[in-house]
Amino acid sequence: MIGHHLRSLTRELRPSLSRSARSRRLWLDLGELGSLARYQGEDWQDHGLGLLRTMMHQNGLPTELASVRNARNWDQVTREIRGYDMLLMNVRSYNYDVAVKSAALFKQQNPNGLVLVGGTHTTVSPEEMEATPDFDRICKGPGEGVILDLVRDPAAFPRVFEGKSAKSMAEWPMIDRTLWPKPSHTLTRFRFQWPLERGTSWGPQPQVSMLTSRVCPWACSFCNEASYIPRIERRPVEMVIDELNELDEKYDFGSVTIHDSMFFQNPKWLKTWLDLYPKRARRLWPYWAAARADTVLQWPELFEAIVKETNWNVVSIGFEANSDRMLRVLNKEITKQENEQVVALINRIGDDQEKAGKNPVKMWANVMFGIPGETRDEAFETYRLMKKMRRAYPSVAFYTAYPGSALGYQIIAEGKDQKHLHVRDASSEPIKGIDYAFYRALLRGEYEEEVNRPLAPEDRQRSVQTHAGLSLSEMFGA
Repeated sequence: MIGHHLRSLTRELRPSLSRSARSRRLWLDLGELGSLARYQGEDWQDHGLGLLRTMMHQNGLPTELASVRNARNWDQVTREIRGYDMLLMNVRSYNYDVAVKSAALFKQQNPNGLVLVGGTHTTVSPEEMEATPDFDRICKGPGEGVILDLVRDPAAFPRVFEGKSAKSMAEWPMIDRTLWPKPSHTLTRFRFQWPLERGTSWGPQPQVSMLTSRVCPWACSFCNEASYIPRIERRPVEMVIDELNELDEKYDFGSVTIHDSMFFQNPKWLKTWLDLYPKRARRLWPYWAAARADTVLQWPELFEAIVKETNWNVVSIGFEANSDRMLRVLNKEITKQENEQVVALINRIGDDQEKAGKNPVKMWANVMFGIPGETRDEAFETYRLMKKMRRAYPSVAFYTAYPGSALGYQIIAEGKDQKHLHVRDASSEPIKGIDYAFYRALLRGEYEEEVNRPLAPEDRQRSVQTHAGLSLSEMFGA
C-alpha cells in the first residue's frame, strides 16, 4: 500500500510520459515545500504561471509542470527537474530563496539547461537576481509581451531585460486552469474540485480566484506596487462574469475571491459591475474583494449598493494601523477618523442586512503591528479598532520590509531587516530591534485592561475572531 501511494504521488507531481514524449521545457511552481501535499492551509494558485503557460500552450510552446508545493522533500524536487533543457519560474519576494535553491538543483541535474525567471522580485530587487549565477535570463516587469519570443529564442535576449505589458487585461486569454498544479493530497484534489481552489473558510467551497485589475495605484510606503508594475486597463466586467459563468457550468463552485490589490476603484467600472453582475451571472455568488477606507468614504452610496445588491460578502480593507502618526509613516493617505468611520459604516450595513434576514457583510481587516517607531499606545489603538468591528476576520501581520517600497528600502539600508523574511503574517520576526514579545502578549490578550479602558461597554466584551473561528488569544497561545 505504501509503495502504491508513493507511485501515485509521483504521478501527481508530473504525468508519467516517456522522456521523448515530454516537452523539454519545465515550469516549476514555487511556494512552501509540500503545502499542496498536506490537507491544511490555503492553496491559492499562481495567476502569472497560469496566464503565461496558457499563452505558451496556445501558441505551440508546451511545458511540463512540477511544483515545489507538491513535493514532500527536496530530493523529490531534484528528481522532478531532471532531464530538461529549460526551467521557467515566477519569482516573488517571499519565494526568492526557494527559486534560488531550485535553480541550483536544476543546474546540477542539467548542466547545459537554461533558467528563465520573471516575477515581481526581479523588479524590486534586481541586484539579488543578477547576483544569482544560476539565473540565465531575468525578465524585469510584465512577461505577457515577451514570453513567447523569449522561450523560442532565449539567445536573442540579454541576461537582464525589460518585460512588456499588454495594453489591457482584455487582451489576456482566459486562463486554462488545468495548467495549474494539481494538489497531490487526495482530499484537496477531489473534495475541492481541482482545478478550482480550496481558498479560505470565509465562504462556500470550492472557490474561484479571479483578477479584474492589476496594481494598486496608491503609494503606501510599505508596498507601492505602482512603482514597479505598470498599470493596464481593467478587465471588462462582461469578460469577468462570462468566465465565472463558464467555470460554474463546468465545476459548480461556491464563492469567488477577487485577488485584485484594489477592487473598489474606478466608479465607472464599479457601476457597470453593480448593473451587470446581478443580471448576467448564473448565480449571485458571494465574493471577497478589497477596498480602501478613503475610497469607501468617497463613494459610500455606491459601496453600500454593491455590498447589498451583488453579495459582496467579505470586504477586505487595509487599515494597517490606527494612529495618525503611524498612518503617515505608512503613507496611507488615510486618517484614524476615516478608519473608524468605515468600521461604523460596515457595522451599520451588516446590521441592516441582519434585520432584513440576510447574511451580514464581514470585514477582512488587515492590520499591521511592529511598524518601526510604533509605540505601545499606538499598538493599543490598532487593537481597539479591531474590537470595534462587529463582524470581522482580522488578518494580523508584523510589518515586513518589502523590497520595492520606500520604508522597506530604508529598513534594508539600515540593516534592520531579517533577510528574505517576506511572508505577510505574524509567525516570524522580520525586523531587528522590534519588541515582538510585547506584540504577542498584546495579541494573547495580556493588555486587555489598557485596551478596553476607552472603549464603549459593548466593544470591551467583544472577542476578536479569525476566519477559522479562533480568537487571537487562542492563536497566540493563551
